[in-house]
Amino acid sequence: MATKFPGTTIETTELVPAASRHLWEGIFATGGITLSQVSVMTGLEPHVIQNWVKRGFVSSPQKRLYSKNQFARIVIINMLRESLQLDRICALLGYLNGCLHDESDDVIGDAELYHLYTDMIAVHGRNMDSKAILEAAEEAAERYAEPVPGAKRRLVKILQVMANAHFATRSRHRAEELLSQLD
Repeated sequence: MATKFPGTTIETTELVPAASRHLWEGIFATGGITLSQVSVMTGLEPHVIQNWVKRGFVSSPQKRLYSKNQFARIVIINMLRESLQLDRICALLGYLNGCLHDESDDVIGDAELYHLYTDMIAVHGRNMDSKAILEAAEEAAERYAEPVPGAKRRLVKILQVMANAHFATRSRHRAEELLSQLD
């Protein structure tokens, strides 16, 4: 059974640790990716992505190309937006990395955050309770070298929120599926 990388339309046979890293190596082998490529890989309309750039949720592409971190930011927002409001997602990302349109103040790149999250899900499964999510987030952040005091604690909290929001979306989709099957 195929599964999708969270926040994308990209299918894989199985979500395993480092899968997103390997995939992104191929996607970004020639540098950045275009708006149309981002749109296809996220299922988002180009105008939505451009709106997020205009509103400062994502930094502007350079020479019309999106970087790994910009793509990751778009994927993370896309993954969380069914469970959280956009302003809450921005507050979440700002809690970890400060100003959203300025990558120079980031304590972890968005691509690395996404890879840690997908690795966490690959190792610990897709349906975890709160205690298991905390343990998985702490394990995912274990090797993270915090550039400023308290960054690891913030990373663990962000990973917890991401997992809970993503699982809430998956549960809602499953409930809707079951509802549609009622006689």
